[in-house]
Amino acid sequence: MSSGMKIVEETQKSVEKLQIYPTANSGVSPFWREKYERDAKKYWDIFYKHHGDRFFKDRHYLDKEWNSYFSVSGKRVILEVGCGAGNTIFPLIATYPDIFVYACDFSPRAVELVKAHDEYTETRVCAFACDLTGDDLDKHISPSSVDIVTMIFVLSAVSPEKMSLVLQNIKKVLKPNGCILFRDYATGDLAQERFSGKDQKISENFYVRGDGTRAFYFSNEFLETLFSEQGFEVEELDVCCKQVENRSRELVMNRRWVQATFRRSNVNKNPCDRMTATKLDQSEQQSNNQPKSEEQERKEIVDNSVIDISDGLAMEMFGASPSSHEMSVVKLRDSSFKIKLLSKEYQHTCKSTGLMLWESARLMASVLDRNPNIVYGKRVLELGCGCTGLCSMVAARTASLVVATDADIKALTLLTENIAMNLQSSLLGKLKAGVLEWGNKEHIEGIKGLACGGFEVIIGTDVTYVAEAVIPLFETANELILRKMGDSEVRGKPALILCHVFRRVDEPSLLSAASKFGFKLVDRWAASSKESRVGSIVDSWFSEKDLVAEIPSSALHILYFQME
Repeated sequence: MSSGMKIVEETQKSVEKLQIYPTANSGVSPFWREKYERDAKKYWDIFYKHHGDRFFKDRHYLDKEWNSYFSVSGKRVILEVGCGAGNTIFPLIATYPDIFVYACDFSPRAVELVKAHDEYTETRVCAFACDLTGDDLDKHISPSSVDIVTMIFVLSAVSPEKMSLVLQNIKKVLKPNGCILFRDYATGDLAQERFSGKDQKISENFYVRGDGTRAFYFSNEFLETLFSEQGFEVEELDVCCKQVENRSRELVMNRRWVQATFRRSNVNKNPCDRMTATKLDQSEQQSNNQPKSEEQERKEIVDNSVIDISDGLAMEMFGASPSSHEMSVVKLRDSSFKIKLLSKEYQHTCKSTGLMLWESARLMASVLDRNPNIVYGKRVLELGCGCTGLCSMVAARTASLVVATDADIKALTLLTENIAMNLQSSLLGKLKAGVLEWGNKEHIEGIKGLACGGFEVIIGTDVTYVAEAVIPLFETANELILRKMGDSEVRGKPALILCHVFRRVDEPSLLSAASKFGFKLVDRWAASSKESRVGSIVDSWFSEKDLVAEIPSSALHILYFQME
């Protein structure tokens, strides 16, 4: 264990905490599974659009790991499959002057990056776009003309059911007895462990990342079966392990990858003639009827060489800043906000719902902008504000105090940036941000201390979509809403305002939970105007016709509660 690693032992609390952002593990739905497959090229194109040639490191370890294959005298023809931005190609041609490299990738943008490289020359490299699951390689390369194929963190991006098609395609252009040099993710890698419990599992050992690209984690058994069924022999197959540490952030990552060499079977030779010493040792061991240990069955090497961290998770954990955010402009009647949030291509798999802007928040911000009397002179609390804090920033113009809260630390970190970018200095003292996990007594007491007894208006936008969180939501609102009216009676009774689209939790369930904590539905409003009215409070907010025209979705609802 590394000396910089800290081990923190936590005692289990008697009261189990509710996860506001549950880690469901139902996996990716059939719709999204088909979409990721259909749009795989698009997601990788977007990846290279954002990162260019800056994401992956040049693979200078290739000559150390496979020098004996590249340094054979005479001209050697190499095929780099999934060349990306050229991080394998250019270290190779710089080290071995007698090789010629064919480089292909199914992302046209990646191929453009290769061709734009300063060291790209057609006398040494030929780069082209090709989808190995459907396009024929022999249209670009002469059959049986390639000596070595390099597959470095590429097969993992292919659906398991199509991996055999890739190998069949490669086999067409590979010489008899030619070899494939392979490195890719292994089962048990930290990145795979982080996927467990999330809705990012496509199939066994196959997951989708936040940006829509996919990753498969290989076992030795899977690889050996896959390659042998397509006419390749295993020459080397190891699992490599490395512990990577960032001392400043107190992070330790256990990375695992498979490194292997596969050789195209030569039908004119006895397979025993090509067995390596390792294979012979294993054969002798089996002939002596000695059972192999688990360690012998699955050879693992603790590798001290440079690791190719080709995973976005690793980049994030080690302080790199992938281009996963974008700026969005939200225009209200007399003002606009520049909001930094998660890029759209990352939103469909991101489990942190607070890193995006919801339509309900946009609508409620417009309502507060047109009806400042809702919060005028009052203490306002926003539950689940997310990274945008849009409603809180609008409310801060006229309220006496606004507290924007969320349970997601990442969302709150981004929120502080958005507040600083958009709010006038004179209003910064009126808007405070704080962490609040619903039902957490310690958090509740901390927020209550900011409000001098309670809040007169509590707002929540799209905070009712997780059934398990509804009870803690109303419990928290009950604790934080103002009870003793005093002089504030003239400004109206304290209110809880929820704006949302009904998803997993229906209205009767919400009303039932609300009543358990003393909340009575005073008014109901629906953009579709099909719901029966309870009062006339919310209707008055939409007296201006142009506001009605700005409603972003006909599925939006507003529920207005007061304490019974």
